[in-house]
Amino acid sequence: MLFLLNDVVLSMDSLEKPAEPINLRALSLEFIMNLARERFSENPALHKEEPQIALRIASLLVAKAPEVNAALFIPPRRGCPSDIVLSRVASLSFEVMADLARRQSLGALTPVVVDALVWRRLAA
Repeated sequence: MLFLLNDVVLSMDSLEKPAEPINLRALSLEFIMNLARERFSENPALHKEEPQIALRIASLLVAKAPEVNAALFIPPRRGCPSDIVLSRVASLSFEVMADLARRQSLGALTPVVVDALVWRRLAA
């Protein structure tokens, strides 16, 4: 399974299974989103610099919302309060995810490309 985190396509197949799975019923989607916002406020490049943590965030999101296969976390600055980190989730088609993965494998997946194809923050 592929998951888009900001501008990086992650392969969920490479995620190691924990020895003792946590009980996800106790966690809400909002709790997981807040956890991710906190991590991205500490390290805005987490999706590139800490791939195992990025995969864990993606897996938690998918566990709580199986239809979600993309998430965006944009802090205005490192160390900002987590409640001002911009965040969104999306459900992308197989075709879009395959195109993003292909572009990434070619080294052509940039934040501008992802924004144009998925998040559309720059459109106006």
